[in-house]
Amino acid sequence: MSYILGTNLNSNKQVKIALTRIVGIGPKKAIQVCDRLGLSDNIKVNKLTKYQFDQILEIISQNYLVDSELERVIQRDIKRLISIGCYRGFRHNAGLPLRGQRTHTNAKTSRKFRDISIRS
Repeated sequence: MSYILGTNLNSNKQVKIALTRIVGIGPKKAIQVCDRLGLSDNIKVNKLTKYQFDQILEIISQNYLVDSELERVIQRDIKRLISIGCYRGFRHNAGLPLRGQRTHTNAKTSRKFRDISIRS
């Protein structure tokens, strides 16, 4: 197992698939990183050299928000929505779906918390 940016990468998987385990790196960004380094599509993590690991780490840390930085930005955005009192902020605060999803028959897990507070 290789350890990059707070994530263990599986040594037997391809690099582009293993990089998607990092929070904030999806399939598209993983392919972009591999293309920048000129890595083959089917090279495995255990075949990478230390220099290639350092390059991957450098490219990801310079160009993308990942792991704790990304989570901090998301939490800051949610707090901003709540503080300005917009609709999405109210929905975040109540633990309900934000984007117009139906709550009458769906969203049972998010409605569960609301029902408990109403009964009390």
